Amino acid sequence: MFEPGHRKLDGIQVTLKNADLWRRFSAVGTEMIITKTGRRMFPSLVVEVSGLEPDACYFITLEMCLSSNSRYKFDSTRWVATGKAEMQLAAGSRLFIHPDSPATGSDWMNQVVSFQKVKLTNNSMNRGGQVLLSSMQKYIPKVRVVKASDVLALQLSPSASFTFPETEFIAVTAYQV
Repeated sequence: MFEPGHRKLDGIQVTLKNADLWRRFSAVGTEMIITKTGRRMFPSLVVEVSGLEPDACYFITLEMCLSSNSRYKFDSTRWVATGKAEMQLAAGSRLFIHPDSPATGSDWMNQVVSFQKVKLTNNSMNRGGQVLLSSMQKYIPKVRVVKASDVLALQLSPSASFTFPETEFIAVTAYQV
């Protein structure tokens, strides 16, 4: 979704507020259910943002990025790589723009930013703002803070990206573990 040559924002920090919960899931292998109608993430991502200019406008987005070039299957007690990852659709189909966007830096810094409304789907005909993923693939959520006041400026505006290793998960249609 974002061009590799875009300008980077410095001095911004994003902290995963529910890191303990994510670490507990990660310890046993986090799986996220994806359905045709869309299913909310659990756990959801909850972050805190600091270092923004109080009066500037920002968008906060969540993009699901492949974290492995492999496809996986569950074999008795563990996940094993079984081949190459499927071709992914455009990054825009894996992008969720936080509904409070755009907002001022002071607004973002005075609240926790929750992505509890994110829904994951495997329906390529999805037009409902859900995040499209492929089953049996590993993803990692990427939080991006973009200094912009218009959605049309997202790709060209300065931004900062953050990932948290404990939030990596395998997209599944049914729990395996």
